Amino acid sequence: MILIPFPEMLSLAQALAPELGGELRHLDWHRFPDGESLLTLPGDLDGSDIALLATLRDPDRFALPLRFAATTAREMGARRVGLIAPYLGYMRQDRRFQVGQAVSAQLFAKFLGESFDWLMTVDPHLHRIARLDEVFPMPTIRVASAPLLADWIRANLPDAVLLGPDSESQQWVAEVARLADRPYEVLRKTRTGDKSVEVSVPRSITLHQGTPVILDDIASSGRTMVRAIERLAATGTRPPVCIIIHAVFAGSAYEDILAAGAAQVVTTDTIPHPSNGVSVATLVAHEMQSILSTSITEQNS
Repeated sequence: MILIPFPEMLSLAQALAPELGGELRHLDWHRFPDGESLLTLPGDLDGSDIALLATLRDPDRFALPLRFAATTAREMGARRVGLIAPYLGYMRQDRRFQVGQAVSAQLFAKFLGESFDWLMTVDPHLHRIARLDEVFPMPTIRVASAPLLADWIRANLPDAVLLGPDSESQQWVAEVARLADRPYEVLRKTRTGDKSVEVSVPRSITLHQGTPVILDDIASSGRTMVRAIERLAATGTRPPVCIIIHAVFAGSAYEDILAAGAAQVVTTDTIPHPSNGVSVATLVAHEMQSILSTSITEQNS
């Protein structure tokens, strides 16, 4: 397999390629002053399996370049072209909430399906979509980061008390808590706008007996994390450690979380950010073996 990362994902690609035993090649993405892009792929792709690596924190910026790269790879003779998107955007809008709204989850899934033979992602932010294959027309692999987060917590915070900032986070928090063998609580959140939320902290003796660890899959505006930190401070707990799977951090979200009183912010490297402290390379490489095995079987059949 040939691994071709978009430029900002080079660090993850360098960790991933040796784990895969694959070949790392470089893609050139030139952006003209008028906003158009020119993609240049490496040569000699004839008969190869290609994996493009691109995080989709800013999916509008990547959509056309991804299609250009995938189509060009096929024109150069690639046998299969897949996408490793550690962070997968556009999964939240899975229903038409008002007349005329685009159901972007299904539309984006179809768009990617027209270009790629398979998709791999890490902990997609799903609401009413239970499985990725409900919306994606090609095979999908969903990688769970819970074992990595649990390992990090066991190694660095043996007295952790895990907290989910809202009911949606419970699926991640409960699993990480189970693997790390630590207690957990789920806070109650009420959202009144894109940047306006209220969080209620349960009265729990456990919270005062260890290090609070707020765990969530995404911090976008950061308001949920900020309010949770403020509420914990008001109850007299230790400053919490915030563990976030995907470092979306729109605007000043990261700085706001630190300013609110977080002792530390740790994220995975699904989105490149200075807070990255947990690499998903080993897990992604492990899951990739199924794709490599299928490829070898098809070649020998």
